[in-house]
Amino acid sequence: MVVLEQKRFEEIEEMTKGYNRLLVLGCETCAAISFAGGQRQVAEIASAIRIARKRSGREGEVLEDTIARQCDPEFVDLIADRVAGSDAVLSLACGAGVQLLAERFSDKVILPGCNTMSLGVTEALGVWSEKCMACGDCILWRTGGICPVTRCPKGLLNGPCGGASEGKCEVLKDQPCAWQEIYHALKRLNMLHYLKQKAQVKDWRIHPGRVVREDLRGGGRDDF
Repeated sequence: MVVLEQKRFEEIEEMTKGYNRLLVLGCETCAAISFAGGQRQVAEIASAIRIARKRSGREGEVLEDTIARQCDPEFVDLIADRVAGSDAVLSLACGAGVQLLAERFSDKVILPGCNTMSLGVTEALGVWSEKCMACGDCILWRTGGICPVTRCPKGLLNGPCGGASEGKCEVLKDQPCAWQEIYHALKRLNMLHYLKQKAQVKDWRIHPGRVVREDLRGGGRDDF
């Protein structure tokens, strides 16, 4: 999932204060799971903005809405009328959602209410760890399901740097060395032969800016 955190309220208040009719728009997928932009967070931030405006004597209306996914035109277009009736939209979604809104409603100001942190997994309630950098050239099949690009602070693809001590990374000392974890995983899976092969060089040029599934085109969604 995409992991997000809500921006500091001071920053949100500063970027929204010039807009009389503000729509706070949430996203019920990654943003909601991150407790940064679901329906509850929309209500909380909208209420905080109203209170701040009242205290400062500023007039204006703060509207609320939430859609399933701000990264999908199918759902974004459902709130076209609400966006049209607003001066600006405070998007509580990832950067992709903010940019899609800006493309879809190019005559409206779209403001980011969250910071997009990483692609990660849930470790515990309120705790997420980054697992993927979406590099577009996955090598997890050679590394026992452990990503050296993300989990090694140096992004090494040819094995450990030699600076690890007692299994801990020399850069992030409270974390295990990613390559030691890779070694143990490959050994457990009887796949250590991958470590004996020439290190795979990643072709960073293939990082996809746009992904096209030709098998899905023509299925009724080409008009997006």
